[in-house]
Amino acid sequence: MPAKRIIPCLDVKDGQTVKGVNFENLRYAGNPVELAKKYSEDGADELVFLDITATNEGRKTTEEMVKKVASQVFIPFTVGGGIKTVEDIKTMLLAGADKVGINSAAVKNPDLISKASSYFGSQCIVVAIDAKRTDGDFYVHINAGTLNTGIKLIDWVKEVQKRGAGEILLTSMDADGTQNGFDIEMTKLVSLNSDIPVIASGGAGPDPNHFSDIFEYGFADAALAASIFHFDTLSVPNLKKELVKKNIEVRL
Repeated sequence: MPAKRIIPCLDVKDGQTVKGVNFENLRYAGNPVELAKKYSEDGADELVFLDITATNEGRKTTEEMVKKVASQVFIPFTVGGGIKTVEDIKTMLLAGADKVGINSAAVKNPDLISKASSYFGSQCIVVAIDAKRTDGDFYVHINAGTLNTGIKLIDWVKEVQKRGAGEILLTSMDADGTQNGFDIEMTKLVSLNSDIPVIASGGAGPDPNHFSDIFEYGFADAALAASIFHFDTLSVPNLKKELVKKNIEVRL
């Protein structure tokens, strides 16, 4: 079984790293280039960079910022936000990204997943899914979580796999920024219905049990977090040491 991955996430707005709660009330968290370098040196397994307002503002991810971050990291680097076309994906890969995350555009145009995975290879294509509980089920949201698509989460998970996605980045909007722990129920549902790796996102707090629980009970392949790393409430090296004590296999 592959080692579990720990992935810091840089949510970027106006060139700065920010973090909110339930996708709202954003606060400044640091310079994305400096943070990226720190996480690479600290032993993070991968890094995710999300231009969180690109889609709603109708623009593309900031290419120059991606180049600056890529120059400072020596770990796999995923970029998302405002990616709408195969050409956009090519631009990000040429700017230094190893993988590209697509979210809203994939829901609006599922053929984008098929074309991108065929052109660049599934290993480059991460489908990000923001989901929330509504009336006893999980539904996919787009446009930075502002629009409920009416699509059931599990139906979309099966669709993106069929179209060639290489990985799913699953964010629980209910848990996002709360630091109360990952959404085990949602993650388990997706993991058990997925043949591709699932990255759990949303809700990580400074308690290492949040991570061990999502690996053991949510069956996630990787866990993504932001606030706890940005504000130094838990470091990547210390988290990995605690996970080893819990018999979770990670790369040290």
